[in-house]
Amino acid sequence: MDSDRSLVLAFGDSRLADDPAPLRELAAAFPRSILIGCSTSGQIVGTTVSDGGLAVAVARFDHATIRRATAPIAGPEDSYSAGHAMAEGLADPSLRAVFVLSEGLRVNGSALVRGLSGVLPDEVVVTGGLAGDGDRFDRTWVLVDGEPTLGYACAVGLYGPSIHVGHGSVGGWDIFGPQRRITRSERNVLYELDGKPALALYKSYLGDLASGLPATGLLFPLAVRTGEGEPVVRTILSIDESAQSMTFAGDIPEGGLGQLMIGNFDRLVAGASEAAVACAARANGGQTLAIAVSCVGRRLLLDERIEEETAATLDVLPPGSQQVGFYSYGELSPGAAGFCDLHNQTMTLTTLSEG
Repeated sequence: MDSDRSLVLAFGDSRLADDPAPLRELAAAFPRSILIGCSTSGQIVGTTVSDGGLAVAVARFDHATIRRATAPIAGPEDSYSAGHAMAEGLADPSLRAVFVLSEGLRVNGSALVRGLSGVLPDEVVVTGGLAGDGDRFDRTWVLVDGEPTLGYACAVGLYGPSIHVGHGSVGGWDIFGPQRRITRSERNVLYELDGKPALALYKSYLGDLASGLPATGLLFPLAVRTGEGEPVVRTILSIDESAQSMTFAGDIPEGGLGQLMIGNFDRLVAGASEAAVACAARANGGQTLAIAVSCVGRRLLLDERIEEETAATLDVLPPGSQQVGFYSYGELSPGAAGFCDLHNQTMTLTTLSEG
């Protein structure tokens, strides 16, 4: 399986940064292959969701070629330039798709996507996710030259007419409470809603759960709407008590509208199935690798029912599909408008096949 046309995906616990021996062993076993991976809030293999250890998939292509690019992200302000640099490193007329993995705490996912989109043509499919760290929000890593490294993003490009890429991204959360104007924000930091401190207002909705922020915020994401289009969902990464602000995984546009969301078990599972339907519609019928990137908030809410959503995707995907993936701090996928965006609280699927 080791070759210049092989892609190795590895998803594991954030604590592997302290003991990277398993990752080094994997890299040594596939010296010619392109190896990418990141830390998670849970690994997916087939329908199974687990913590600890590694989830690994190896895909060897017959005709498609692959290439990797990496870029540092020391803070949110580096996100656009990181996306731009990786896209420039992968750009080629034969490029068909890019799969991205980014550190999950220091990044502004919206800016990262803008950097990628500013270079890549519209027809190149961009998908991926932000690394996770359970509900700890302490540190995340991305593989760089086989080593779990903090503060980085990586991307792999897939080239040639033989590659077929499917994608789907669906949520399933319900909106509740009043719609509020975003009166003060800066990139992905929210300061005020309706002229009031955002954090204090948010805590008033959470009640006793407020003491568990930012982790408990995963259960109540924010729907953000600008204009007449569909809202995007944003998840909290951190809070600042002194500034009474909340930092989200992606942009919170000033002047837009924000509204809280709450999970519905059946609708979340149905959303995972809908994401698989979108992928299946783009499949070519050959051997298929499905990369599932689902939000940690979904895992916390579904809890013991979590494998219902991973089973729902495999029920719809082409027979014999192999599924691997992870629970994330954000998902990257084209939305309803057709261009890539950062999503939160979705099940996002990318399918790879050749033929």
